[in-house]
Amino acid sequence: MHSNRYTLIFAMAITIVLAFFLSLADSSLKDKYEKNVEVDIRKNILLSLGFSPTDDLPWTNENVESIFQNSIVEFVVDNSGSIVANKFPQDIDPNVDLNLYPIYKRVSNSITEGYSIPISGKGLWGTMFGYFSIEPDGATAKGITFYQHIETPGLGGEVDKPWFQNNFVGKRFVDENGTLIGIQTVKGQVDETSKEAYHLVDGISGATMTSKGLNQYLLKDLKLYDPYFSKIRTKRNG
Repeated sequence: MHSNRYTLIFAMAITIVLAFFLSLADSSLKDKYEKNVEVDIRKNILLSLGFSPTDDLPWTNENVESIFQNSIVEFVVDNSGSIVANKFPQDIDPNVDLNLYPIYKRVSNSITEGYSIPISGKGLWGTMFGYFSIEPDGATAKGITFYQHIETPGLGGEVDKPWFQNNFVGKRFVDENGTLIGIQTVKGQVDETSKEAYHLVDGISGATMTSKGLNQYLLKDLKLYDPYFSKIRTKRNG
């Protein structure tokens, strides 16, 4: 019969060996998880800018990386709307670079086809994260996507459904004087004959708090980028 000392040593040895393999697995899975998160974010940037997977080109990690590298130009602007030289989104330290903002520009044959910016803010249950894309005119929505939220499925969770996101396409977030006003989701359906329809989208039934949160933080984030996009609007309008 084994002594208590033998049993204790055996148990400790097993624990150490298992801890080693668990640590090794955790490290390996962590790298894979972080890579998948990065790819998912890039998918959302591409989706907001009008890209979509096809039968001929499914969105594998490799294909997403290739499309992103060939079609997206990444840069950073400051709170005056000026591009920061030699600075890229991945270089931004959120704890230090409080006045620097990433932008992802879709380019084809040296022609700008849109811009995408990150958006985030409180919904009903927690923080929502997504991307809002802007047409080359610096005033019109090109698309919107969400890659993380904890809103109620069937209610606020509808923010990640195409029917809701498609409502934003073509809506303007500045008024006729060029003043930033954002895009507002409304209760029910938008009266497309009204003079305000150009910046209103259909709301989600039963998701008032989610809609209000989106209205607020979308405008908040657009204000951060307005110094840059107002320059684009000024330049285009002569």
